Amino acid sequence: MFSNFDFDVIQRSWIYLFKTGMSFTLELTFLAMTGGIVLGTLLAMMRLSSMKPIKFIATTYVNIMRSIPLVLVIFWFYFLVPYLGAWVIGSKEPVQVGAFSSCLITFVMFEAAYYCEIMRSGIQSIPRGQIWAGYAIGMNYWQTMGNIVLPQAFRNMIPVLLTQTIVLFQDVSLVYVLSIPDFVGAASKIAQRDGRLVEMYSFVAVVYFALCFALSALVKKLQEKVAIIR
Repeated sequence: MFSNFDFDVIQRSWIYLFKTGMSFTLELTFLAMTGGIVLGTLLAMMRLSSMKPIKFIATTYVNIMRSIPLVLVIFWFYFLVPYLGAWVIGSKEPVQVGAFSSCLITFVMFEAAYYCEIMRSGIQSIPRGQIWAGYAIGMNYWQTMGNIVLPQAFRNMIPVLLTQTIVLFQDVSLVYVLSIPDFVGAASKIAQRDGRLVEMYSFVAVVYFALCFALSALVKKLQEKVAIIR
């Protein structure tokens, strides 16, 4: 089965794959996770707001983003937003967004919809009595959320947030469609250059499996610790 398998191509290229491809993938994953959680938390608070216009805007945004394939969002933002930006500012030339910035904004906007639902569940899991207690001692809405509700919600939702981040890590491979050298894109370039598609894509699959399996095991342990704290 492996008689024609060229392991040498992996040995020659693994440094490039990790230094260029995996570093890009990890950087984009971390920044998109951070931005997605921040924006998702704001959206969650908007969805739980008693003001109907604010709740409607957040709900519509989340439903739209969760109903569109991510690859389409990547294409739309990368190709259409520069022209929309030019139209907004009245420029004759498309606004130069850049591949990395385009992908980062796309993933933040898209993942925020999913982080929103996670944080909304976390906020709703906090007993209402604690919120009323915060109001009783003179805290306003934002102080109550920042000092009482959100810290507990984040702690309760850490395993689920990390699970969604693992999904995000896998989804970053979709930037390959824009010929961006993430881990999959870098492997594809080498595979096409050397004519070793099976070897390179097999190596990519093994690396993704090992990383995601290890992270999933970590999430499971964290989930057990959170359950004990509860």
